[in-house]
Amino acid sequence: MTRRTPTDPQHQTQILERSETQRPRLYRVLLLNDDYTPMEFVVMVLERYFRKSAGDAEMIMLAVHRKGQGVAGVYTREVAETKVAQVTQHARSEGYPLRVVAEPEPTP
Repeated sequence: MTRRTPTDPQHQTQILERSETQRPRLYRVLLLNDDYTPMEFVVMVLERYFRKSAGDAEMIMLAVHRKGQGVAGVYTREVAETKVAQVTQHARSEGYPLRVVAEPEPTP
């Protein structure tokens, strides 16, 4: 068995520094109010695409109606963008102008 000396540059141990992993930035998916999309359709979207219970979907829909927008969910960027695209495509296929946007969560 050969022993390697620490002064031999070919046989020195390399030290890997671990950097802290950061959590990915999260994005809020918002439903925006309009005068044409039926409330029932908004509730259905929340239940189907965001897996909200009937009660939660109703509360979010009322926030959209009364405050102009409501948070459907908070996701990583890729998931948020996918949900925006899916909901927008479904709304357009039904003839509704429902607007869905993703925006970064405020940093603490």
